[in-house]
Amino acid sequence: MDTTQHLSERRLADAWAELQNHSALGNPLEADAYRLAFSDPEFLLRRETRGIRFQLEMLKPDLDQAEQGVDNTIVIFGSARFLSPEDAQTHLQQAQLSGDGDALTRAQRQVRNACYYDQARLFARLVADYSAHRRGEERLFIATGGGPGIMEAANRGAHEMGALSVGLNIALPHEQHPNPYITPNLSFKFHYFALRKMHFMLRAKALVAFPGGFGTLDELFEVITLVQTGKAKPVPIVLFGTEYWKRLFNTEVMLEEGVISPQDIDLFTYVDDPKAAWDVIRTFYNL
Repeated sequence: MDTTQHLSERRLADAWAELQNHSALGNPLEADAYRLAFSDPEFLLRRETRGIRFQLEMLKPDLDQAEQGVDNTIVIFGSARFLSPEDAQTHLQQAQLSGDGDALTRAQRQVRNACYYDQARLFARLVADYSAHRRGEERLFIATGGGPGIMEAANRGAHEMGALSVGLNIALPHEQHPNPYITPNLSFKFHYFALRKMHFMLRAKALVAFPGGFGTLDELFEVITLVQTGKAKPVPIVLFGTEYWKRLFNTEVMLEEGVISPQDIDLFTYVDDPKAAWDVIRTFYNL
């Protein structure tokens, strides 16, 4: 049985190696009806095979995380544009020397927002420290969108504690590279936003949303809507940065206009401190 399986795997590997060698030699890739379907990129990229690509984006991260014992995650969202305090200070010094007023304003804003980078990093360290002393099925792993900014900070905090962490990156027109702190074999790249967001929720035991832009809002409101409508189990949804979120997200107006119910306000909690964010999650699960 093992010999048969080995031969089968070898033939599949040979088929893929043949295709790679074809490319390495600089030969143009042309349609080839005789090529095995799974190793035929032209076939796999057809409109009609989109469903297969959905399945592959569903399966690959799911199987890899399961094999490495990543069952429960805390998902951290936030701006990709926030810098670390060190980088923000460097930008400020450069702006001051340049004499460019607009550059100085941007650099001052970066220094102000760098506090969120530090807080995301500290929060991830708290989660990693807790999980280091737990059995595999009780551990909580940090999962982010895999990019820079708040995502980098959270992966960095886990990395500094020697913990595994997940990055679910997305292919964009302006290429976004995975940050260097994600555990390499838990660094995934997606084409489809929908599949990426599904993976965020599959293992999520909590969501912590730091200040961010359209991408952060998209992910946050998807989670709130899933919980509100009962499509997902209730999880702690923590909005980090009270002033930012209350300026951006005016729930009083929504209540006044009757577009949400009073109990919907209880779906999320505002915090301003890493320990407070962690306490919300610990209290919810009685950890």
